[in-house]
Amino acid sequence: MRLEFIKAVVILPGTVLVFVPAWILRLTAGSSMAMAPAEFAGVRFWIGFVAGVVGLVLVVWTARLFLTVGEGTPAPWAPPSRLVVLGPYRYVRNPMIKGVFRILLAEALLLGSWPIAGWMLVFFLVHTIYLTRFEEPALERRFGEDYRRYKANVPRWVPRVPPWNLP
Repeated sequence: MRLEFIKAVVILPGTVLVFVPAWILRLTAGSSMAMAPAEFAGVRFWIGFVAGVVGLVLVVWTARLFLTVGEGTPAPWAPPSRLVVLGPYRYVRNPMIKGVFRILLAEALLLGSWPIAGWMLVFFLVHTIYLTRFEEPALERRFGEDYRRYKANVPRWVPRVPPWNLP
């Protein structure tokens, strides 16, 4: 399982957060689409820094929950065998993707890249379509009534307050 987990982390977040942004930066270097990187004393730097830290914490926390509680990985080829409804999953159904989204926001702000901000929006739209058309129906088939109850009580993107407690 550890090898599957490492493979999932390298392939999925590695592609979304490292390889695609690096490719974007390479293609847009020196163009009018590239802004200057954020300055340490600037507001853009600190917003990006906080977004990146929060995003990284969410991604690591949720991936760890998938591995330890769910007994699986974030990857569709080795999904969790148990439904994870702990930690940030009590507030929102997709905290891992929210974490990735925040890291992309941090990259766009810190590196001063409008094209990375565009990639962030494309990633969000594509992932939303994937969730609604494929992942959520698959979770309903795999976990049945438990997932349907969870889905009815925990929103996809906007966190609920107070957190949901499994009955």
